[in-house]
Amino acid sequence: MLDGSSVDPMVVRPFIIRRFVKESHDTFSFGLEPMVGDRDFRFAPGQFNMLYVYGVGEVPISISGDPTKPLSLVHTTREVGTVTRAMRILKVGDTIGVRGPYGTSWPVEEARGRDVVLITGGIGLAPLRPVIYYILAHRERYGRIVLLYGSRTPEDILFRKDLERWRARFDVETHLTVDRASGSWRGNVGVVTQLIRRSPFDPLNCVAMVCGPEIMMRFTVSELEKRGVPYDRMYLSMERNMKCGIGLCGHCQLGPSFVCKDGPVYRYDQLSDIFIKREM
Repeated sequence: MLDGSSVDPMVVRPFIIRRFVKESHDTFSFGLEPMVGDRDFRFAPGQFNMLYVYGVGEVPISISGDPTKPLSLVHTTREVGTVTRAMRILKVGDTIGVRGPYGTSWPVEEARGRDVVLITGGIGLAPLRPVIYYILAHRERYGRIVLLYGSRTPEDILFRKDLERWRARFDVETHLTVDRASGSWRGNVGVVTQLIRRSPFDPLNCVAMVCGPEIMMRFTVSELEKRGVPYDRMYLSMERNMKCGIGLCGHCQLGPSFVCKDGPVYRYDQLSDIFIKREM
């Protein structure tokens, strides 16, 4: 959902690129700042924006920055198509168009008083990073915090400085794993779901938030179910096929819902009947 009824959902607002960070060989982040006079941007963890490269097109990209610092808008994306390739060659000082924010958010308020389990693979860490920022800014409200992050290789690991800070904290359990070890890697090797069975959280008093490839999320749900986590305490981000951001074009229809409007964050008990059907 949009933050602020006064904002026309189809209006593209110009933002200036203030920072550009290469996260891996094919993934990058850029920090955006609104133009003077457009200082009312707010977002909730899990929401996304439609980003428009002038003369090329627009794509939906999750917000990966700190929701407590909304004037510094951060997006992280992989170079996979025409628009993201055009984004890759933009420079600090260039302008990009922003529509949003759109979509549902992660249940950070519903998770108060409970353990929080964040399970992610690959670039799926980007939509969950705002949750971590928010929870750490309000650490006293939550029980155990567990982050399980899987990457293809050590070279593909994102947000290394953040991960180093989180791993150094005594009040956050951060565990990394890679599919294939290389170089000097001495950590876990294997899929991220292998970390769930030995992670220190209370399955009956936790909220699990999951983001990654759909096959990874299927196995994650299965492992959480084995631990005894109820379906209504699992949340998944189903970012797929979004095009307009407002449920108008129908590209992202998932059963009876539209991902861009009714998602991308879904509670699993609302999605389970559809999620088990691979053709969906």
